[in-house]
Amino acid sequence: MACSLCPRRCAPAPGRPGFCGVRTAPGNGETPALGSSDSAYALVTALAVDPIEKKPLYHWRPGSRILSAGFAGCNLRCPFCQNWRISQTANPPGRRLAPETLAAEAAPWGQIAYTYSEPLVHHEYLLASMQAARAAGTANVLVSNGCCNEAPAAEVLALTDAANIDLKCFSAKTYAEILGGHLAAVETFIALAVSLGVHVELTTLVVPGLNDGEDELDAAAAFIAGLGADIPWHLSAYHPDWNWDAPPTDPLRLAAAAARARKTLRHVYTGNIAGERSETPCPRCGTLLVERAAYRTVTDGLCIKDGAYYCAACGEKAPFRG
Repeated sequence: MACSLCPRRCAPAPGRPGFCGVRTAPGNGETPALGSSDSAYALVTALAVDPIEKKPLYHWRPGSRILSAGFAGCNLRCPFCQNWRISQTANPPGRRLAPETLAAEAAPWGQIAYTYSEPLVHHEYLLASMQAARAAGTANVLVSNGCCNEAPAAEVLALTDAANIDLKCFSAKTYAEILGGHLAAVETFIALAVSLGVHVELTTLVVPGLNDGEDELDAAAAFIAGLGADIPWHLSAYHPDWNWDAPPTDPLRLAAAAARARKTLRHVYTGNIAGERSETPCPRCGTLLVERAAYRTVTDGLCIKDGAYYCAACGEKAPFRG
């Protein structure tokens, strides 16, 4: 029986995992829908409190902290993956946390991120944990590659408050032949998240010789702008990792790519650069609303009223949510 979670639609033998390493068919001859294997269900491989800017989310609750939970497995095979020790392994070290227990761990922070590897391949556990968090008044943050079929995507996104989604490139051929994914599915996932009112930010790891051409980045920027010119886009520097040894991204070229993207989008940031700083100014008066140096964030330019963010200098509504 084929798994319906992502476009790959694996049909593994009973008891064997599909491409992602964690979704299996039952080994007892029955044929219910595939799901997380017994060994993978509720296995949390990493649990840490992070700055929200590390997700990266720059326009969601700036300066806040979030409990981050990581898992095992992934339905892509990005050869430059920087988390390959958990994303490309089905059984890394970890501990089992019932959905209600994970939600309780997140309660002091008021928000939880499902991150580090690909949370969507743990669809059943993800839904249960998000429901438990939502019931406790905790915000759900999804960090994902977005390579998912529309029906299961809608189930997850209905429980998602904010998301950072990888737009790994803007080439269907690169997605299919190098990453093992499906660009159209990712586009649909992003558009669905926006339509459902999820706070969306996007990240592209800019890999020299793979996805850094001006035409491709321009096409990606145009796609994003078609959904909303206020959607933040993070252009992150690549460094050699796992099975990819191309030279690291040139910071000057990354800055130039960001400047070009700002002709189309209002909020474009660079990342993974030593000593980098970034700022978000008030769209009306230019006062710095948020200043960031790595993960140190200053929010003196903001004031919050009735849950909304405003410029402390001129009172203009600020482009932040939470």
